[in-house]
Amino acid sequence: MKLPVSDVRASAGWYERVLGLAVAIEFVEDGELRGVAMRDPGHTLMIALREEPGRAAALGGFDPLALAVPTLEALRAWTARLDALGVPHAGIAEGSIGWLIGGLIDPDGVEIRLYTLEGRT
Repeated sequence: MKLPVSDVRASAGWYERVLGLAVAIEFVEDGELRGVAMRDPGHTLMIALREEPGRAAALGGFDPLALAVPTLEALRAWTARLDALGVPHAGIAEGSIGWLIGGLIDPDGVEIRLYTLEGRT
């Protein structure tokens, strides 16, 4: 997944602090940082952020990214992490199959959702 962002450094900092991702690759063009690829500690997820302010603005208010969380218990741990960081979110809600956290907004206004793979019984 590649997301457009208005400020690569600010967005990379947010994704690192909030989602625990680390920069794996930097994309430098003409001596300027234009993008990064970030991955989780377990190397199971990679997201690229690319400096494209116009496209980032167009995605504001949209939710193009949903990340899988294995269980409801793990989702509760995410809620505790977000609360400890002071990051606003919508809390845990029932989804069509499992549970989710919505309302997690990145610096460009893009909503990230966390969905459980575990379904409701």
